[in-house]
Amino acid sequence: MKRTGPAPLIVAAVLGLGTGYIVDQTLTATGRPTFTPSLMLPVLLVALGAVLVALAVPISRATRGGARHTARRVNPFQAVRVAMLAKSASITGAAVAGFTGGLGAFVATRPADPSLGSVATILAAAVGGAILVATALVAEQLCTIRKDDDDEPPAPGPDSTATHH
Repeated sequence: MKRTGPAPLIVAAVLGLGTGYIVDQTLTATGRPTFTPSLMLPVLLVALGAVLVALAVPISRATRGGARHTARRVNPFQAVRVAMLAKSASITGAAVAGFTGGLGAFVATRPADPSLGSVATILAAAVGGAILVATALVAEQLCTIRKDDDDEPPAPGPDSTATHH
């Protein structure tokens, strides 16, 4: 599994930004109020980030720890599941941060002053998305193991031809 690079995160944030702006534009064009995320959204995003790190720390301790943790085996399926959850959470966090950034950009371009409550929840959700990206990347890093010397395939030798019996 390859680590999450900046490209998917930037793409998710840009797509989210455009979607957030278009959603508010469409709502306003149809005479409806702009979208304001719930105050629970940033709380849930930060909680998800905390859970991801909590799931990744035991894996990191078992693979990198000293003599105290070497006796504990790591379930490779659990490590991959946590790493994949962290990867998807980082992309989701980038999309949420972009989406709420789009909502904020739309509200900022309106001639009327937005209410303080809606701006605060939009800003909190954007920060929550950024925190989720950061914690998910940390959790993904904690789930990776160092590459062993044994992981390299043997170099083909002069007598390594395939034999057919």
